[in-house]
Order: sequence, then C-alpha cells, then structure tokens
Amino acid sequence: MGTRRKSRELALQMLFQADMGKQTAQNVRQTFWKERDTVGKDVQGFADDLFRVATDRSEEIDKLIEQHAEHWRMERMAAVDRNVLRAAVAELLAYSDTPRAVVINEALEIARKYSAPESVQFINGVLDSIGKSLTQQETLKNS
Repeated sequence: MGTRRKSRELALQMLFQADMGKQTAQNVRQTFWKERDTVGKDVQGFADDLFRVATDRSEEIDKLIEQHAEHWRMERMAAVDRNVLRAAVAELLAYSDTPRAVVINEALEIARKYSAPESVQFINGVLDSIGKSLTQQETLKNS
C-alpha cells in the first residue's frame, strides 16, 4: 500500500473517531498518533493535513456533500460513508493538483475496504458530482 493510501485511511479513521463525538477533533488527533508511533512522518503529515482540512472546513464540506447526495442528509448516511466522503472532499478542496479521478478512485478503494458493497456506487456518484461542480467553479473563476 502506498503512503498516500495509508494516509487517507488514517485520516478516515480519525474523522470516524471525531464523528462519534466522544472527543474533540484536537483530542482525537493527539491521542490517535500516540497509539501509532511506527507511522512514518510523510504518512502522518498527509493524514494530518486531510483531517485538519476536513474538520476546519466541515460546514462547507458537509454542505457540498448534502447538495450532491440527493435526498440524503448527513446524519442518515452510514458513518463510514460520510467520513470517506469528507476525507475525499477535503482532498479535492485542498489538493487541487491531485487529479480528481485519483482522489475519487482512492476513496472508492477505501470504501471497498471499510464500507458496505452498495456504498461504493453511492460514494462514486456523490464524489463525481462534487468533482464536476468544483471543476466548473474553477473554470468560471479562471475565465
């Protein structure tokens, strides 16, 4: 497994823990890394970045997800699914140099590992819609 994939999985795990509401995002981050002292700095750095973007911009990210997940509210989605979406959208927003297809494919591989089989299509559809929307916004901004 590549370092980026490992980072994405770790960011998902931190987001999931924070989503369960027993700790603040900052506490999750601090305790999370104490339990994983063998993780390399490059893996930890990217995971921390994704987690930070996802938590700092959570309102914007959740709004985007709900807009593109027709008839689905965040609280009705499976916890793993909504956090896979959050991590991927955070990466789409903060790492525009990473191709959209790569971000989506990585999210789908992680969903295949951690989510129910029927979730993969749902996540793919939502992320594809968000990715197209962000690309359109960027194109409009640059013209």
